[in-house]
Amino acid sequence: MSGPAARARRSGGIRRASSERGQASVLLVGGLAGVLIAVVIAGAVAKAVGREAAAQRAADLAAVAGAKAMHAHYDRLFEPAVIDDASNPRHLEKEAYLAIGRAVALQVAAKNGAAAIVSFPDAGTIAPVRVRVAVTDVVEVGRGKAKQEATIRATAEAQLGASPQLGFASGGGYDGPLAYRQGKPMRPDVAQAFDRLEAAAKQDGVALTINSGFRSDAEQAVLFARNPDPRMVAPPGKSLHRNGTELDIGPPAAYAWLASNATRFHFVQRYSWEPWHYGYTLNAGSASSTGNDGKAGVGRGAVPGFVPPRFAPILREAAQRWNVSATLLAAQLYAESNFNPFAVSKAGAQGIAQFMPGTARAYGLEDPFDATEAINAQAHMMRDLLRQFGSVPLALAAYNAGPGRVAACGCVPPFPETQGYVARILGLMSGAGQPLAPGGSALTVRLVS
Repeated sequence: MSGPAARARRSGGIRRASSERGQASVLLVGGLAGVLIAVVIAGAVAKAVGREAAAQRAADLAAVAGAKAMHAHYDRLFEPAVIDDASNPRHLEKEAYLAIGRAVALQVAAKNGAAAIVSFPDAGTIAPVRVRVAVTDVVEVGRGKAKQEATIRATAEAQLGASPQLGFASGGGYDGPLAYRQGKPMRPDVAQAFDRLEAAAKQDGVALTINSGFRSDAEQAVLFARNPDPRMVAPPGKSLHRNGTELDIGPPAAYAWLASNATRFHFVQRYSWEPWHYGYTLNAGSASSTGNDGKAGVGRGAVPGFVPPRFAPILREAAQRWNVSATLLAAQLYAESNFNPFAVSKAGAQGIAQFMPGTARAYGLEDPFDATEAINAQAHMMRDLLRQFGSVPLALAAYNAGPGRVAACGCVPPFPETQGYVARILGLMSGAGQPLAPGGSALTVRLVS
């Protein structure tokens, strides 16, 4: 077909094809513009996401670093300010302790290119264990007239909590954390002193071995049953090994060196007829029933110096009745209410021992504002919790968060309040002669948010 009609049809077909190509070009240009816009947007989003991730990383690192600094100095909060009428250089006031944590957190944030604000959510407590770091950054999004600023905020919180691997002594004159040297248990401050003693002996070419450390009354009973002669073996409840301060050190070749040098490291030979038996006498960070003097020993009935005098006999009687450490009970009361018999919490806990109404009824406590009744019920409850969980940290956690929550995980539940509560009481026990492990290793640092 070659007539005008055919030519017209061919001409029309060509025009339609040209129109379609034009539309395609427009679509292509529009598509490219859309892609470019998407790339720009994606780039801006990626930039913002990258900056946000960097800000969060800076906050996380700063919070953990601040908490680690607090961890390193935590036990110093509980050292007596004065020992033998002289200032104790180990003692650290709360303000100085927080200043250390803040300085380290700010320094780490700055090294990661972030300006940070550091705060302590539990700063009002006797021994803060939480540090919060807030980082703010501004990122520019877009170009030219479309440029906008977006604010990025990141926060992180770290805290000290009880170590799940923490070992505790029980069944003797000492209820507290244990450190081990040569496989033998002892109080952590005794372990530190032995390290110094051993290092000095090694320099003089003398090797020391530990044959015995902390012994519970039950373990002492086994020894006494094998040799029931009190001139050779102390009866149960009479051996100083129950206090975690005594070490039987050998071998015989080291006896002469020990006799000449042990006192330099605050160890004394207890009995002239036992050249192997040395006891730690300094007891740094301990408290007596009359005040913080750095010398007193620790027993189930010993009441720490931070206890107001009018509550001391009540605590002593409750501790003896229910066979629970008076130091533990006292530290609890300090943390719970600061010894205020009329305290009422926001959650409704009442009295010096902060009993909830239901728990008070379960323990026959008619008036939680009666300090004598409340402390007796507290000791009764702690006796039950210690029997149930076999661990001071877990018993404390159950007192604070409830036995069900502790039983469900077999741990100190990951609630900031409970973690802090346990850590504070362990610290108070440290200052009352039941010390945390060296360097505060009875506690761990964890990022909680």
